[in-house]
Amino acid sequence: MIKFIDRLLDWVYKKKCYFCRSSKEAVKMCSKCYNEMDFLPVNVNRIIEGKKVYCAGIYNKNLQKLIRGLKYHNQRDLAFYLAKFMAEYFEKITDRHDFEVVPVPIFPKREKQRKYNHMNLAAEEFCRLTSSTLNTGLIKRIKDTKPQYNLKRHQRIQNLSKAFKVEKENYQGKTILIIDDICTTGTTFEEMIKELQKNGITDIICLSATTPFG
Repeated sequence: MIKFIDRLLDWVYKKKCYFCRSSKEAVKMCSKCYNEMDFLPVNVNRIIEGKKVYCAGIYNKNLQKLIRGLKYHNQRDLAFYLAKFMAEYFEKITDRHDFEVVPVPIFPKREKQRKYNHMNLAAEEFCRLTSSTLNTGLIKRIKDTKPQYNLKRHQRIQNLSKAFKVEKENYQGKTILIIDDICTTGTTFEEMIKELQKNGITDIICLSATTPFG
């Protein structure tokens, strides 16, 4: 019933594409704008702490706007499109569906201010699309870190040092798939992998929506 009402409201108010403002499809991201996002080749983008890291797409205009809108501008409906993009890429890597998906956590105070963690929203949609298992309780951010984008690599490492804590009792025994929006230097993945390994969890791969370095 709720979905029917949502669709009715979309029809009445002609939901516009966040990217081109077209109301033809009455969706938050029209098929034309979605299809303008380009995938990277299906290869391992880098190895971090011995674990494979994949990056789904080219850091172009629409993918940048998609991530920023979801992350900073309360455009929560965009979580579906980010998850769809990542899932379409990931399904070219494997046909497995038994992953334990762990979105990168944010500090509780920041999540309270923002009222949501954008990667949790994307992870929920990703799991629905891929039939994977969502686990937001395995690893927590216990340090209120600075934004990473203006920091050099050595500053990122210092910033994220001891930022995460694993709650191993929440581990379900499956292959861990850590997902994030952007992988720049890989420091966030690195610190999370290290913390998981300290707790005996070693079956890990990582996936980000994009990387600025192709």
